[in-house]
Amino acid sequence: MKELTFYNKNMKCIILITILCLTYFKVTEARPVSYPGGITLMLMNDSMKNSLHAHYSPSAQTSFGYKFEYWRNNEFSLNMIQMNNLIKRWNKPESQANFYIKSGIGSAYSDKGHFESKNNFAGFIGISADWEDQRYFIQYGNRYTNAVEIDNFYTQFVHIGITPYIGDYGDIHTWLMIKVNHTPEFKRNIVVTPHLRFFKNVHLLEVGADTRGKIMFNYVYRY
Repeated sequence: MKELTFYNKNMKCIILITILCLTYFKVTEARPVSYPGGITLMLMNDSMKNSLHAHYSPSAQTSFGYKFEYWRNNEFSLNMIQMNNLIKRWNKPESQANFYIKSGIGSAYSDKGHFESKNNFAGFIGISADWEDQRYFIQYGNRYTNAVEIDNFYTQFVHIGITPYIGDYGDIHTWLMIKVNHTPEFKRNIVVTPHLRFFKNVHLLEVGADTRGKIMFNYVYRY
């Protein structure tokens, strides 16, 4: 019951912050760094966690903002300030590639069943690299998270996509995607998630289900 109550409270918090952000924020591309002055909101839900990330980009190389995560199986939440740094971008006539470093610092909270509540320092650091053109997309990312007495682990992923057609500006764009997560410390350490990505104008939606039977649902709003 404690886990369910804690989970429901965090989901209410995510929904409230999402509504406020969609109402007041100008949201741009769902990338770790946007254009100078851009504000980005990302609401992500997969088999391992629920997360909300809202960040501001003072330049084309850096962004910072608030990051919330609730790791369901591990029964702990993170409240952090996240910094994203674009280290290198390769712009080609028909493709683009990016390399980022992501880091965060803040607090972790856990109330695991018979254990006493814990609230302590937490941080993470990792990288993200992607390449895409109008037809193909590939991304690799990793991260080490340390929540001191609560939990610490390393995770990495590969994200691949292909579009069955190349649409014009303003069309509904569809991508067939698959994401493979690997977390050595977890009992079921490999999770594969086939999913669909749709975007049109200011809306981006990802929907799928993984090999554990869990639903993926990601939504990004931008304009």
